[in-house]
Amino acid sequence: MKPAEMAAIHARAMTLPRPWSASEIESLLAGRGAFSVTVAEGFALGRVIAGEAELLTIAIAPEAQGHGRGRDCLARFHVAAEAAGATEVFLEVAENNAAARALYAGAGYSEIGRRRGYYRPGEGPAVDALILRHEFAG
Repeated sequence: MKPAEMAAIHARAMTLPRPWSASEIESLLAGRGAFSVTVAEGFALGRVIAGEAELLTIAIAPEAQGHGRGRDCLARFHVAAEAAGATEVFLEVAENNAAARALYAGAGYSEIGRRRGYYRPGEGPAVDALILRHEFAG
């Protein structure tokens, strides 16, 4: 999947944090340890450095949500991260994103921290980011 296609999905799937542009995605993918995985109508972006993976974003087109694609995409991300040498994964998720939190809980992630007021929507109060961790069963 090309960065422009990823950006189009990201724009439709994300409200908080703000959607990323094709140039931002392209720059990220050019960085050290960066990789992407795709599923039908979705993708995940991350990086692996020094045995730690960071899931930077996962986006599934709204019309494709609720059919297990997020779970499949996360599983593919895990396989790719482990293949790149990761022993654990970290991510941040908006506290009010119940669907994403359920996805991560179902995959064995646990909360290890919180960034108060991290996400700032255009209107309304700031939203905390939960820092989650998943350890691979090596």
